[in-house]
Amino acid sequence: MTSKLFSELGLSPELLKAIDRLGFEQASPIQAEAIPVLMGGDDAVGQSQTGSGKTAAFGIPAVEKVDVSRREVQILILCPTRELAVQVSEEIHKLAFFKRGVHALPIYGGQSYERQFAGLKQGAQIVIGTPGRVMDHMNRGTLRLDTVRMVILDEADVMLNMGFREDMEFILQAVPSERQTVFFSATMPRTIRELIDTYSKSPKTIAIQQKALTVPTVEQTYYEIERRQKIDLLTRLIDMHDLKLGIVFCNTKRMVDDLVDHLNAMGYSADRLHGDMSQAMRDRVMQKFRKSGLEFLVATDVAARGIDVDDVEVVFNYDLPYDGEDYVHRIGRTGRKGRTGRAISFASGREVFQIRNIERYTNTRIHRGRPPSAGEVEEARTNALLDKLRQTLKSGEYKRQDHLVEVLLEEGFASTDIISALLHRFQVGDETAATAKGKPAQPLARPQDFGNESRPGRPGGDRYQDRRERYEREPRSPRADGFHGKDFAGGERRENRDRRRTSPHQAPPAPLVEHKPQPARSSAPKPAAPPAKPAEVVKPAGEPAPAPQISKQPKPSRRTAGGQTRLWMNMGALDGMTSTELLQSISGGTGLPAKVVGSIDIRDRHLFVDVNTENANSILSTLSRAEIMGRKVKIKIA
Repeated sequence: MTSKLFSELGLSPELLKAIDRLGFEQASPIQAEAIPVLMGGDDAVGQSQTGSGKTAAFGIPAVEKVDVSRREVQILILCPTRELAVQVSEEIHKLAFFKRGVHALPIYGGQSYERQFAGLKQGAQIVIGTPGRVMDHMNRGTLRLDTVRMVILDEADVMLNMGFREDMEFILQAVPSERQTVFFSATMPRTIRELIDTYSKSPKTIAIQQKALTVPTVEQTYYEIERRQKIDLLTRLIDMHDLKLGIVFCNTKRMVDDLVDHLNAMGYSADRLHGDMSQAMRDRVMQKFRKSGLEFLVATDVAARGIDVDDVEVVFNYDLPYDGEDYVHRIGRTGRKGRTGRAISFASGREVFQIRNIERYTNTRIHRGRPPSAGEVEEARTNALLDKLRQTLKSGEYKRQDHLVEVLLEEGFASTDIISALLHRFQVGDETAATAKGKPAQPLARPQDFGNESRPGRPGGDRYQDRRERYEREPRSPRADGFHGKDFAGGERRENRDRRRTSPHQAPPAPLVEHKPQPARSSAPKPAAPPAKPAEVVKPAGEPAPAPQISKQPKPSRRTAGGQTRLWMNMGALDGMTSTELLQSISGGTGLPAKVVGSIDIRDRHLFVDVNTENANSILSTLSRAEIMGRKVKIKIA
């Protein structure tokens, strides 16, 4: 197929300027074929593998066709997942950067309705949404489709697999019959053909013919391994290839949570992405992953679509996908836009036959790999270090330290010993410094569970140990009302009041001593205060003694000063809970600002948090159905 420049596709100067700003000059095959067809107004069916640039293939014509003088919905783009809707919306905004007056709006579940209502009311011309939320707005009357001139169904096969067929048909029946209908899909099963025949008019097929469905720049390998050895093999491969940015796919949410906990405990920087997370939490994780704040993203297939990160080095199929189509979508996250990538799959037992099915489906050979030994991993690390040193020496981009070397040589050290010591310090790094201080490294997990290799120097390697030490040595902040479990800051004042509750014939009480504010509680137990000595009462002759007064200690109030209610939660410092994580969970799950949260008291295995009384029920109902850090939350009024 002859390649084309974007300047040869008859686009407006504004679009060409935006494309040039993005750094593109030559159109990909799917873009070169699809853009002229869509610009001509014909219905189209596009088939191309993930990562081939099909978002721009329909996004460029969509922006070109918008009439900026009309503040109404003109283009409707349906996507199967929230992540893909956000990705498409971001791409549309980049393409429309220089075309004034174009307003694109993503609408999807988990986002605030108010923001979407405002965007629709302002007159968004391009709406990118998931079928469920689009139908919701249609039923509410906030989204009218009678002015739509173009409907695009992105990843149509995925929407069908996720059970959106009725929703898709409902939406297609609601838009005007005189419209342009575009289907884009990586695969074309029979159900897609049925929808195309029903809702398209003489569509033109745009299929990029190739020998395989997968990207040729992706190196595909599988390892036959027992299930219990997967985590060990995963870490060995990461260390051997020095992988720094990758995605690990699992088939269940439970497996995602367990694997993230294992990787973090072993010193890798990992986070999860699955359907049980709130949209705010998913957005936060994806933003961190895009900025390389994470090494590895562990996800389910629901999250496989819409992960648009160009520099992903590797995709691990920790669990094999259920069919070849999911395999195509998974490994399409790496090797994007002509870059090289790796796709590594683990197969145990009869799953080897599944590898053969995937090979037949993709018409691609998946090579069998031999699991590396511990010695091979160490050798690979050494070679990587030597390569870095060679590159630095050849480039000459380093500051010379001749005077330091001369000092050491004059002290009698051999040059080879100096270099060996430097390399040792370079390799061991912080671990050596910690050992030199007399702080032995303590394993956070059993070796038989997690493999034999250590991984010093990785972000988050001592995360949970650091948290335990921090909560053991840092005093907790006192509550505003002085209530700390069973302790009361005002206990002595109550004893003084009890002493005054005596007969009117007794002597006047001693003046109260002004008490200073209590310092923060220490982790060491406080000695018990001596019992108050009851005041003596002068009894007139012949008068019976009054009954002894019993002082009742008042029940602590659950409300703090300022109308707040105290909540209890079953997560503490040993679970990795921090004040920041708690605030993000409350704000992300409920949409409430952080100012509704008062003081936070985190214990080892549980915590107390004060929240505004008017928001307490909302926080209780939301968090009782949520998971925080992969764990089901139990929360109640303290």
